[in-house]
Amino acid sequence: MAMTGSPNEITDTDPTMGTAAKPGRKGRIARRIAVPLAALALTGAVGAVTMAQASAAGTSAKAATPTCSTSGLSVSLSKRLAGGMNHAGAILDLKNTSGHTCALRGYPGLGLQDAKGKSLTSKTSWGNTWYAQDPGKTTLTLKNGQRAQAVIAWTHANTGTPEARHAAKLVVTPPASTTHKTLKLDEWVDNGLLSVTPVAYAYKVS
Repeated sequence: MAMTGSPNEITDTDPTMGTAAKPGRKGRIARRIAVPLAALALTGAVGAVTMAQASAAGTSAKAATPTCSTSGLSVSLSKRLAGGMNHAGAILDLKNTSGHTCALRGYPGLGLQDAKGKSLTSKTSWGNTWYAQDPGKTTLTLKNGQRAQAVIAWTHANTGTPEARHAAKLVVTPPASTTHKTLKLDEWVDNGLLSVTPVAYAYKVS
């Protein structure tokens, strides 16, 4: 400390301080430092949340199972079905041959063709059939080599019955697809009317 002109006036000459500090200066400096640090911490927290969200989105995308495509399925009629009152039908198998897991959901599309591949007038109803009840749509996850089934039904009369269609081929469009597979059928179908259930892992039909 050093005495100046007035005997009661004291000037701080501590070399570590340089000049006298004004009241509140330290508080203002501390606030200036604290605000940028808080902003930096907030930025880091937001960045961490964003990265976590991106990671979660990436995991969800990886977990999504692709829909089975027509090219990744083999289609066949595994069992022909008979019954009284001119009822006929078949169990339709759709086998995953894609080499990876895929998903199926809903009803296959159906159509009829003659021996030359010409489309015949037909109509398909979705729901119950003569042989099986509609269990409701559900998403099937098929591993490579695994099968799904649907049950097809129609009525047939003798050759030459009015409005009967002699269908040499059955056209099958898998659910959620726009391309089809063609199977040998060789059946008379009254009025070209078909009914089909949604795909399921299996149907028990006697």
